[in-house]
Amino acid sequence: MTDRPGRRRLGLDLTPLRTSRDFRLVFFGGTVSGVGSFITYVTIPYQVARLTDDPLMVGLLGVCELVPLLVMAFVGGALADFLDRRLLVRGGELALAGLCGILLLNALDDRPHLWLLFLVAALTATVDGVQRPALEAMVPRLVRPEELPATMALRSLGMQVAQLGGPALAGVLIASVDLTLVYAFDLVTFVVSVTCLTLVKAVPPPPDADRPSLRSVVTGLRYARSRQELLGTYLVDINAMFFGMPQALYPFLATQLGGPRVLGLLYAAPAAGALLATLASGWTGRVHRHGLMVIIAAALWGVGIVGAGLSDMLWLTLFCLAFAGAADMISGIFRMVIWSQTIPDHLRGRLAGIEMLSYTTGPLLGQLRSGLMARGRLGVSGSIWVGGVLCIIGTAALALALPKFVRYDAREHLVASSPSG
Repeated sequence: MTDRPGRRRLGLDLTPLRTSRDFRLVFFGGTVSGVGSFITYVTIPYQVARLTDDPLMVGLLGVCELVPLLVMAFVGGALADFLDRRLLVRGGELALAGLCGILLLNALDDRPHLWLLFLVAALTATVDGVQRPALEAMVPRLVRPEELPATMALRSLGMQVAQLGGPALAGVLIASVDLTLVYAFDLVTFVVSVTCLTLVKAVPPPPDADRPSLRSVVTGLRYARSRQELLGTYLVDINAMFFGMPQALYPFLATQLGGPRVLGLLYAAPAAGALLATLASGWTGRVHRHGLMVIIAAALWGVGIVGAGLSDMLWLTLFCLAFAGAADMISGIFRMVIWSQTIPDHLRGRLAGIEMLSYTTGPLLGQLRSGLMARGRLGVSGSIWVGGVLCIIGTAALALALPKFVRYDAREHLVASSPSG
């Protein structure tokens, strides 16, 4: 029989929620808002697919989001190192709420405008590019340095709850009510997140903050380029998501496996696997070879995507997607710990902007890749499993090209961070 301490070591560490009031507020508000945002994240591609019946058009949503992200992530990172990070995050939530309102009004029209869906997708990415680096740079200031691994796992938990609950609820709502009510639900969740962020104490910039400028952005880029362990986190994730991200094909895969009622299940399956991995993430705090774990997890993500592409049964497809989601979450936890423990506070905003590009450009380009391949001779299933194979090959090649990343040991590279106040 397993002893209780052993089970606690495997389970999720809740210490940051007990010790930090501000982190509790950010965690709760972000989780609630995330559920609503993922409902919209599922609904927009569904609406585009319904209006066009073209997988490439759904994939092009990623291109609309990618272009502004390439610019605004650097701008947002520079601002996050110079301004109060809490104010930037709260301002972003208010702007995102306004864009959700536009989606609601468009859905009320008898003939919704396709161009408006693409425009809102681009503007959402613009706002996200400003807000996300500030949030990523703010969280380590809310907890003690030794609580960072547990904090990253808890943040992942909140995201997985949102990714699991949002798409599942979206599938139910899309199948049962008008799209206006779907967007209205998301709009209500922003009230919770803005309230929570208002109650969080100010998070002023560090004393040695650099004024936003092209030079400050270049400083961040040079720092990232000088650290192979950072380059490894970016490149491995971009490779995995570019080749192994099939979300643009979910509306069409759902048609093959059961119709709109299973669409939410496809979106939620990776989140379900990620949630299970997060709940059992206590062991990650005792692992120090973070780079090696990122490599292994990225390869396993590819294995899961191959299985999902080869399957023609709903339950097996969902299992493979859940397996892939669990692997991606393990990779994400170790990548976030590397970022949080080794980057100096005065560079966190700019490096968070670079990090954001790494974990968003891959999926966005991956949607375009999967849509283009599905439109050709491979079809929907072929596009998925071939992408998974390419993901595994690319991960192996990066492991060979980045030996310092594979050998990275956290005990040798820790840079202490400190909470505010």
